[in-house]
Amino acid sequence: MFEIKKICCIGAGYVGGPTCSVIAQMCPSIKVTVVDVNEARINAWNSDTLPIYEPGLQEVVESCRGKNLFFSTSIDDAIREADLVFISVLSNPEFLAEGTAIKDLKNPDRVLIGGDDSPEGQKAVRALCAVYEHWVPKEKILTTNTWSSELSKLAANAFLAQRISSINSISALCEATGADVEEVARAIGTDQRIGNKFLKASVGFGGSCFQKDVLNLVYLCEALNLPEVARYWQQVIDMNDYQRRRFASRIIDSLFNTVTDKKIAILGFAFKKDTGDTRESSSIYISKYLMDEGAKLHIYDPKVPKEQIIFDLSHLGVSEDNQVSRLVTISKDPYEACDGAHALVICTEWDMFKELDYERIHKKMLKPAFIFDGRRVLDDLHNELQVIGFQIETIGKKVSAKRIPFASSCEIPKFSLQDPPVKKPRV
Repeated sequence: MFEIKKICCIGAGYVGGPTCSVIAQMCPSIKVTVVDVNEARINAWNSDTLPIYEPGLQEVVESCRGKNLFFSTSIDDAIREADLVFISVLSNPEFLAEGTAIKDLKNPDRVLIGGDDSPEGQKAVRALCAVYEHWVPKEKILTTNTWSSELSKLAANAFLAQRISSINSISALCEATGADVEEVARAIGTDQRIGNKFLKASVGFGGSCFQKDVLNLVYLCEALNLPEVARYWQQVIDMNDYQRRRFASRIIDSLFNTVTDKKIAILGFAFKKDTGDTRESSSIYISKYLMDEGAKLHIYDPKVPKEQIIFDLSHLGVSEDNQVSRLVTISKDPYEACDGAHALVICTEWDMFKELDYERIHKKMLKPAFIFDGRRVLDDLHNELQVIGFQIETIGKKVSAKRIPFASSCEIPKFSLQDPPVKKPRV
């Protein structure tokens, strides 16, 4: 059987970099070269400050960089030398979760490899299987045809996104009835037919994969004349958008129907904890909705650089003119962000937000002081926070017995980073 000695990966991003770093560590006899046209990104991979944050990644890279792991902009040379070429690892779909990517790569649920039924295709499949067999048990390596492989990737992310949208739809019902969505999720999650994974209600899912893959599925169904199937999966995206708009409306309504010129602290900008990735982050959408209402945002995230936050909010479809420079301030810590704020909004479930000195925060905030917990990270602190004096609003639960069921009087239009910006007429 043909033995792979040199691998080239085209694309040094969130998938290619970690995946090929782990391959290099687990296969010391194979030379792995990761190439990219972005010279600054390659320089970062060759430095002590990697271009992405992922727990455990730094240690993996440092263990084999310069030995059998190399990062380069010499794309043509790397391709010519390679026995196998990954194009951002699309030759076999990845099922990584950011924040746990290294663990997922070293101990995967499965590795899926799709190939043509031709002799050449099957030879390539066997060669790639041999690479993974350095550390993955053979029974966890699944081989399919190319269509099955690609559809499995789309379907897996669509099913996970569907579960999040499903529990988020129930969270709206819980807020209207007095139920607690966490209790509902725990009750249905104990059913072995359902299970308890991805039943965490929140302000909505983000990241590079879920929305992209569901929309790819929708497009594929429309192209293949399956409109009913397309509408079914489109509803997963629509529910996610509704949850974000509903949460933003709740903030505005609770602050006496206006946030104009009010300081609001946004805690967390990454789409989830343990990553610096902001792609499709709900924080972008919430920030956009609040900026449109004239709120002054003070944003803090422990892993997202200031430049990235400003870049995301300056997107043509998110803001216009000098909106960001007028309304957005990036804070160096959460206490600075909350100083003098009318409300603090938790958009990312960073563990550090559970450990903050909320009595100190409350003293520096304007009164009445509001907490809007979009990630249910403060559930265990509700009684303590209410004693301090906070008004708490969270997803899928009435915290205060005096609180009336929420019904938004603020209509927020739909918005997507995938859509071209709407041109407003000049007056």
